[in-house]
Amino acid sequence: MSSKRPQPTPAGVRPYVSKRQKLSTQSADLNTEGSSSSQHTTLHLLSTVSERIRPHLGRKGRTELPKYVQHQLQAHQGPVNTVQWCPVPHLSHLLLSASMDKTFKVWDGAASGRCLQTYSGHSGAVRDACWLPCGRRILSGSFDNTAAVTEVETGQVVAKMENQFKVTCLAFQPSDPSVFLCGGFSAEVKAWDSRSCQVIRTYTSRIQQTLDILFLGEGREFMTSTDMVSQDSADRTLIAWDFTTTAKVSNQIFHERYTCPSLALHPQEDSFVAQTNGNYIALFSAQRPYRMNKMKRFEGHKVEGYAAQCEFSSDGAILSSGSSTGSAHFYDFQSGRSVLRLHAHEQACMCVSFHPVLSSVVATCDWGGEIKIWN
Repeated sequence: MSSKRPQPTPAGVRPYVSKRQKLSTQSADLNTEGSSSSQHTTLHLLSTVSERIRPHLGRKGRTELPKYVQHQLQAHQGPVNTVQWCPVPHLSHLLLSASMDKTFKVWDGAASGRCLQTYSGHSGAVRDACWLPCGRRILSGSFDNTAAVTEVETGQVVAKMENQFKVTCLAFQPSDPSVFLCGGFSAEVKAWDSRSCQVIRTYTSRIQQTLDILFLGEGREFMTSTDMVSQDSADRTLIAWDFTTTAKVSNQIFHERYTCPSLALHPQEDSFVAQTNGNYIALFSAQRPYRMNKMKRFEGHKVEGYAAQCEFSSDGAILSSGSSTGSAHFYDFQSGRSVLRLHAHEQACMCVSFHPVLSSVVATCDWGGEIKIWN
């Protein structure tokens, strides 16, 4: 018995389509259009100035302290180690977050609070990430032993560097952002060239882990903080290096028996600060011999084993710090006194980041995976 052949539809006569088929087709079309529209909006926000930022470009105002929560985001499935606003003014609505859930993300932090892109190029926890000065690429370091450079818009990994240790901290060279330093669970800090994916210099000391890296001035010298706190370790807690020769410039900088999980450079003065596990932030000269200011320290927050970060506002007037108690702390830099304490999170507050254009906007993150935008 032969099967029936489909009969051609006479000209001018439309074939019958059931109501269910029509609704299904219309829904699919709408989903395709919506997805395309959403993708276009995301790409637009990743590459062009936000209307939230545009009126403030070119203005310079004194930093104001935040008063209320603008967005509360359950952002990651693991602790958020750091948040950082894009340093390029017309792209400064973009907020970067890096997490122990193996991802880093970019958010429309200044306006909608929407996640614009999730980057999953690492197979281990992302311990550190930072914007490159162009605002188009992100440098990230992971417990999978790699550091990577990723295109913001496409999510493409354009360079990946394999280390023999878990990466915990990164810093790009100010005069040549294609070159960066990479430290972690190792006695070595490596200088990589992301164009060739080659190690160009190695800095070695008698330590087990580098906690943070900070370039000074124009990048001819840099500071590393380490995990050494033994009685004879005053020559290894903070170390200043010559970037070109790999020689130690100074290793008698900090003599107190505390590790320093975070370093920050003042944007206008020749000074830098070090977060300490003594529950205070210490102040140092950024010029040789890098003496500590024993008359001024910033106290009131708790660190207690967390790598809580500290950061200056763009005008250098305010210094911020996270706290193991969940609070965000703000200090007047000149006087050293506390000017604001926000009960920001239920879990340890890991980072407080000032917006580079909007003078009263800050972002905070915590050990529970939460991000908050304050205004």
